[in-house]
Amino acid sequence: MSDGQRKLGIIAGGGTIPQLLIQYCQAKQIPFFVLAIEGNADRAIFNDTIPHQWIRIGQAGTGFKRFCEEKVQDVVMIGTIHRPSFADLMPDLRTTAFFTKIGLKALGDDGILRALVKEIESEKMKVVGIHEVMPELLVKEGVLTKTKPDKRAEADILRGVEVGLPLGSLDVGQSVIVQQGLVLGVEGIEGTDELIKRCGSYKRKGEGGVLVKLRKPNQDMRIDLPTIGTKTVQNAYESGLRGIAVHAGNALIVDESAVIKLADKYKMFIVGINPGDLVK
Repeated sequence: MSDGQRKLGIIAGGGTIPQLLIQYCQAKQIPFFVLAIEGNADRAIFNDTIPHQWIRIGQAGTGFKRFCEEKVQDVVMIGTIHRPSFADLMPDLRTTAFFTKIGLKALGDDGILRALVKEIESEKMKVVGIHEVMPELLVKEGVLTKTKPDKRAEADILRGVEVGLPLGSLDVGQSVIVQQGLVLGVEGIEGTDELIKRCGSYKRKGEGGVLVKLRKPNQDMRIDLPTIGTKTVQNAYESGLRGIAVHAGNALIVDESAVIKLADKYKMFIVGINPGDLVK
């Protein structure tokens, strides 16, 4: 998007990143149109100054048609999507054809997202990652906070990587929590925030645990990158964790300055890691 003139289609789920992207497009005068996913995207974000349309997850075909009408050239899929209800999934004709083609067994895993990318690009639109539009959101390598991980924390990070990489290869989840060498929990369908809260009940006495959050080995960089923000830090602190290790260059940090400020307040560490350097 170097010329700044290609029209961007934004498929917006929940969280704050869709708003950041919209504000970025407005500031840079990048033409855009938003498909806001009902039950996920924040309604407070949208007003008459933001070109948008609300759709259910099952109305992907309707969304494709609107993007074509709006002459969208590049598409970004960003924000959290909650597990859809049956009503959300009631498909339009185009989406029914899409589900028939890929098979319903793909629902709920990265397979449906990869298939969706292919379907969008069959309409002559290019799917791009948020990092291609706003590279400043990517986590930098190294310690980002005043507090640094000690030897025990480094060992927990290594253990988290050893467990997280094979789980990611199986398309299970992106996050692992380790305390004193013990795996307290791995992320499933509940998401990272619920994992953190759940593991607060399992913590042992002594030094707190570490959240390790990695991009899955086969995960497309354009879709569903691991993300941390102030909510992640707050939940981690409340559950007794003492730090977060996240995949450098392969994960997003929302409002980096606020995240670091909060972590420094709690004397927690945040470190961007390269798993390949840790596990040979």
